[in-house]
Amino acid sequence: MPGRAAQLSVLARIQLGLEALYRVDTQLSIDAFLIDAATRDATTRSAARAPREELLIREAEGELGLALFVDAAAIATLERHDPAHGLSDRNFTDFCLAVEGVSHFVYVAVCATADRSVSPLELELQAEVRFADGLDGGERARYETANSEAGRYAHVLERRFVTPARTLDLLAELRGFYRMDLSAKLGRIAAVS
Repeated sequence: MPGRAAQLSVLARIQLGLEALYRVDTQLSIDAFLIDAATRDATTRSAARAPREELLIREAEGELGLALFVDAAAIATLERHDPAHGLSDRNFTDFCLAVEGVSHFVYVAVCATADRSVSPLELELQAEVRFADGLDGGERARYETANSEAGRYAHVLERRFVTPARTLDLLAELRGFYRMDLSAKLGRIAAVS
């Protein structure tokens, strides 16, 4: 199997890692949904803010369309400094960027399969929250809420599970949380905090 993993793109390997972590299977290839900057710019309504990672979602007539943009320079960095060989100052930021985009993609695909809608807050709560320049007031508030709630939950996880003997319990908790809808997630955070 090591030969097959080496043939996959860096984003495909991240996808497989996330799907294995959460024990989900989208049966989708992230590479088929990847778009370049020109396509993203032609598709989005506002060119005022052009993040280095963006999941584009469109629902029409019961069909869900997805496209993922990850900055080409970030992908090139990850190809040169493969995260499978370790993270360092050379690739860590771009790895986090790629994980966030792929995480959003996988989560939306899983929820769509379950015929469950996803709010922007839920995506940011699930993903690795970073504050980008140029966020409008609503986006900033959403990121701040997601950051605060995710921080509270991470603190509980660290306090309860970060010992070698509790790794399987931690994975069970994370997998259960992953499958919850937004209100259940916020309720879980409140209950364990």
